[in-house]
Amino acid sequence: MNHWYEDFDKFLSVFIKSGTNADETVFYFKNDINEVEHYIGFLPQYEEPYWAGLCDIENGCSFKTAEELFNAKIYDGKSIKDRWNEVVLLEIASIGIDEWAEVFGIEFD
Repeated sequence: MNHWYEDFDKFLSVFIKSGTNADETVFYFKNDINEVEHYIGFLPQYEEPYWAGLCDIENGCSFKTAEELFNAKIYDGKSIKDRWNEVVLLEIASIGIDEWAEVFGIEFD
């Protein structure tokens, strides 16, 4: 069974449209035996509002657009987009992915 968030383009679109409701999105990569959690999000008060976390990326990173964030080669020399088939989404805004979509009224085609 496929989930809405398994499609990269659909997830990116929802992430962009959700704004601060997508802040603190947590994921890990399937091939990481330690399941190190990675954090990304959106904080509109900054000039570069899209970010990758301080706890998993040394000194963190910020970007002007979500596309820059998702294409930045900051995860072992690859981007989130490059590694999308390895991404395991855990939560957005501190709640599970499907529950988050329900809470924020995310509609899919």
